[in-house]
Amino acid sequence: MKSNELISEEEKFIKGRHLLTIFHNEQNLYSVVRVKVEETNEEYKEKEAVVTGYFPKIHEQETYIFYGGLKEHPKFGLQFHARHFKKELPQTKQGIVSYLSSDLFAGIGEKTAKKIVDSLGENAISQILSNPSVLKKIPRISQEAAKNIYETLMEHQGLEQVMIRLNEYGFGPQISMKIYQVYKEDTVAMIEENPYRLIEDVEGVGFGRADELGIQLGIEGNHPDRVKAGCLFILEQQCMQNGHVYLEAEQLLEQVKKLLESSRPVDTSYSLISDALIQLKEEGKIIGEEQRIYLPSLYFSEKGIVTNIREILEQKQYADQFPESEFLMALGKLEERLGVQYGPSQREAIHTALTSPLMILTGGPGTGKTTVIKGIVELYAELHGCSLDPHAYKRGDVFPFILAAPTGRAAKRMSESTGLPAMTIHRLLGMTGQEDLDTEGERQIEGNMIIIDEMSMVDTWLAHQLFKSLPETIQVVLVGDEDQLPSVGPGQVLKDLLASGILPVVELTDIYRQEDGSSIVDLAHDIKNGRIPHDVSVQRKDRSFIKCQAQQIGDVVEQVVKNAIQKGYSAKDIQVLAPMYRGPAGIDHLNKILQDILNPKKEKRNKEITLRETKFRIGDKVLQLVNQPEKNVFNGDIGEIISIMYAKENVDKQDMIIVSFEGTEVTYMRQDFHQITHAFCCSIHKSQGSEFPIVIIPVVRNYYRMLRRNLLYTAITRSKQFLILCGEESAFRMGIEREDDQQRQTTLKEKLTGELEPKEEINNGLQEEMPYEQRLFMVDPMIGMENVSPYDFLD
Repeated sequence: MKSNELISEEEKFIKGRHLLTIFHNEQNLYSVVRVKVEETNEEYKEKEAVVTGYFPKIHEQETYIFYGGLKEHPKFGLQFHARHFKKELPQTKQGIVSYLSSDLFAGIGEKTAKKIVDSLGENAISQILSNPSVLKKIPRISQEAAKNIYETLMEHQGLEQVMIRLNEYGFGPQISMKIYQVYKEDTVAMIEENPYRLIEDVEGVGFGRADELGIQLGIEGNHPDRVKAGCLFILEQQCMQNGHVYLEAEQLLEQVKKLLESSRPVDTSYSLISDALIQLKEEGKIIGEEQRIYLPSLYFSEKGIVTNIREILEQKQYADQFPESEFLMALGKLEERLGVQYGPSQREAIHTALTSPLMILTGGPGTGKTTVIKGIVELYAELHGCSLDPHAYKRGDVFPFILAAPTGRAAKRMSESTGLPAMTIHRLLGMTGQEDLDTEGERQIEGNMIIIDEMSMVDTWLAHQLFKSLPETIQVVLVGDEDQLPSVGPGQVLKDLLASGILPVVELTDIYRQEDGSSIVDLAHDIKNGRIPHDVSVQRKDRSFIKCQAQQIGDVVEQVVKNAIQKGYSAKDIQVLAPMYRGPAGIDHLNKILQDILNPKKEKRNKEITLRETKFRIGDKVLQLVNQPEKNVFNGDIGEIISIMYAKENVDKQDMIIVSFEGTEVTYMRQDFHQITHAFCCSIHKSQGSEFPIVIIPVVRNYYRMLRRNLLYTAITRSKQFLILCGEESAFRMGIEREDDQQRQTTLKEKLTGELEPKEEINNGLQEEMPYEQRLFMVDPMIGMENVSPYDFLD
């Protein structure tokens, strides 16, 4: 609770008695309440006020003081936005007795409450909050009753004190509430003891913010807690941003030193950072193997993938072996029934899948991967005499086929091509996104064969969860194209599995998708092989290149989309893909242009809700940004807003957006609006696993930092019928020439091949038993000495 002397005279407040809670979110504690105004220093004459802010459930008929300011909401009118608050406590002895003997304090009657007040006086509550042991002075109060009094006071008063203290430290109400939810009544003590723990424990607090607090608290620049926090921050940042599974010790030392010295006038020695790494290892927060430093979740994920793959490969007796004559006879019947003719590599792929415990099917666009997947399941059913109809199986029987992919759209494509049910890997595993990645999962998959498509999108964490859920006897087929963009998360699982050479691999090379002389597949294969087509700007039946500058991209995209609409195409058919969000050719700007074309505002007929600078309308094409398995919607899914409900129109008294994802309807409350964004234009990364009839791709030098061969290849292979490139031909050619030079640091391949056998005893080369002098030799002595010569050491 903030004391009166800390409240500036200018700070605006409303004091009022709670009348109604309009909305309360239990997760982030965002609340909207109506109060009867008793006192205020605002120019506000109404008897009641709507107050918004982050606070726990407000109790009926209790009086609170809210500090903040009045703001005009475009729809709901004048509201008081509270930055912090406090509960108005009784000021007299009798008032305190009544408060302590109220229903809030179970087992405390009026007689006990009077004893407390007689002993502690009118500031009894503040004394108990600051030192609960004062209750021991009160005769005949049991230990249990004393504990109850303190905990109840902390529940109703402690948050207010914490929020005010955090506000003084510069934290806003939303992040303050997150911090409180982690540490509860210990918040202030915890962060004042070590503010850097916020980086690990509270989402949204980075090193810079924690370091600001560290400065306020007088923590020295080379304090061990600061150095350890810097080590963890750099390690996690590099893994998440650059896809690494580990960092070399030398890399980590350099980057941590740079981080620590960039914001403080300190000289941080490498030995100090080495000591911090040793402590982090002892605490189990990092794992070292030779000179490689890992986050535990990534280290054990790689190790788990290796263990599970080896176990599957050892179960060769469970893989079917058919006489070649029987296989060829069944294959011939299948070709006749389906009206297809499999090529030699396709036949090899089907045979390998049916006779191997685990295999990889790879190939570029148009090589028939989808056709082969269908052939595998059809021929498996034929040879085993089982039905492909899921409804033919009795309750309790296991359907033999499992089809899954990283995204909902990729899973839908699998289902459409095979006629079998398919789902996302997350849904298959029953994952909610809240799992502890360091622990073993409980879910076990049942089936005879599993086929995973778009394997290039699967990161190390997800691959581990998948493989450890597979029974040893299942046959596994992994399908993917290693030349596409790697996973968003750490690792390069498909690439490492292919490079290991320990798995059967069939690569499809013959191109089959050449309908009506299509040139898109040819262009994709040219890019894949690093060839720059001489005719890239030549108009073709199914593709074109419109030359323009970055500032003209918006106008060009607008004209192309308008022409497509006039020809009868819908917003679902047209997808604009770009690699960056900002700038005149960025995703954000193009989405605004495209929304006005494809779903313009119609007077009174089209509801609209504004979130910051984004306007959502019924009919908008939107993209899901986070996994929500419990709602059957996943990161990368594209849907359409089918309904908007204003707060005054529903019993929940808040704004809602309802989105249909291919028939799955998901409701978003206002606090969840950040989970979706417009998808008229989306990033190339988010488009993986999808195909669209018309794809428009701006390519300009403004994208220089992102332009790579695999990015352009991935974008172009999203197009099924028409491809429109627009921008600068020189930028397009430059992108093809540039291979992905940001090589990911992983050890999956080496561990699979036995080059790096996983070790139980891990000591990272910075062992605590080493003397200080010896530890220094583990670090390159020339780090930071590039511009120093021997003459600098002479007198």
